Amino acid sequence: METIKQNYMVPPLGVLAIIFMVLFIAGLFFVTSFSPTHYPGPWESTETIATYFRTQHSDVLMCAFFQFGSLIPLGLYVMTMVSRLRFLGVRSAGPYIALFGGLMTVINTAISTLLGWVMAYPDMAQDTSVIRALYYLAFALGGVGYSVPLGIFFAGVSISAGIAKLMPRWLVIFGLLLAVCGELSWLSLIFSKMVYLIPLTRFPGFIWLIVAGFVIPKVISKETIARTT
Repeated sequence: METIKQNYMVPPLGVLAIIFMVLFIAGLFFVTSFSPTHYPGPWESTETIATYFRTQHSDVLMCAFFQFGSLIPLGLYVMTMVSRLRFLGVRSAGPYIALFGGLMTVINTAISTLLGWVMAYPDMAQDTSVIRALYYLAFALGGVGYSVPLGIFFAGVSISAGIAKLMPRWLVIFGLLLAVCGELSWLSLIFSKMVYLIPLTRFPGFIWLIVAGFVIPKVISKETIARTT
């Protein structure tokens, strides 16, 4: 069967996903249980939050540095995945839905990390009301602001690739389950106990991004193109 291949250099999607995961987790290393003092949760008191940023500003700075850098490969992944789906003959709205979710994820998380960079300056933590407001904004953008649009990206890619039979069924189902978790994490804005859905979307999502990046084909038959155009 005759096939055609994209005639321009395309970033390796699986490798981009691995780089994204490594850089993001490297940032977490400085503010999680690996460090002497862990990053405060939104349920902590104002003084606890302010004290953390006063005393651990260098850790917050390094976290912001690595996580902001991780968004470059993620953004390239999103754009390339959408381009790949279009090239492979997907003409539905799915790739554009995925593009919306992916870009929103990158933008929200970028703002969240830059707010962390602002809070890393010791003088900022002296004003407890300001630091608390910035903290909640950063937490919202990097929490539901990450998981909800990422769920949209998972759904857009999984449905499109599933219908076109571009990825195995189990990976499609896995992506849809992650999408459901991501969308349900929206409820954490009202019900704080639902906040666990954010990491449940984030960390298994790394695996999906890596596997999907490697299994999405780079070539397509001319017959398939004729059927989908």
